[in-house]
Amino acid sequence: MTMEIDDQLRSFCFSCLAAAGDLERLEKDGQLTLLEKEQAIKNSLSDYFDERVFQEAMQMAQHYMTFYCLERSARDIVVGKLEAIHGGGWWFSKVPQNIQTSASQNMQREIDAGVTPRSDKEIDYATFGELGEIVKSNWADFGDIFKSVKAFTKIMTNLNVLRGPIAHCSPLSEDEVLRLELTVKDWIRIQSKQS
Repeated sequence: MTMEIDDQLRSFCFSCLAAAGDLERLEKDGQLTLLEKEQAIKNSLSDYFDERVFQEAMQMAQHYMTFYCLERSARDIVVGKLEAIHGGGWWFSKVPQNIQTSASQNMQREIDAGVTPRSDKEIDYATFGELGEIVKSNWADFGDIFKSVKAFTKIMTNLNVLRGPIAHCSPLSEDEVLRLELTVKDWIRIQSKQS
């Protein structure tokens, strides 16, 4: 898949997420009824959880989806670029040692816990913040994708802060929802168009 197609797919995904958010707002305002499956989910959970918690979860689901898409695409960018330039051994030659160690420890924790490993790829055990560090430590390889290291650092920092409440099951305030939407747009905007 070319970078242009990746960019188009990423834009399409984020446009769909934004449209879904708009439809949910219309539904919440009583102007539209769309989500019959919400009732099925609600019926299966309503005996176990408080209505307030359920409603918060439904509102937060779209933000989780946004961040999931963003983080997965960031991982794909890192892997795609470093593998294309440095080959299959890029993880050991291009990733800072402290991130390699952290990812290895995270992998071992899952093995020791006896759960199904989330992945067999080390990159999937790096934190979102560590993804940014990998890019910055290899900026010469990413300068053709991201327009500015300062802008990249600022956007990654903002996204990492916004990720906290989403990952740790706390509702986002209206201001933070708007900040997330704008920061995702910044993430897309900072990426250079590839031919």
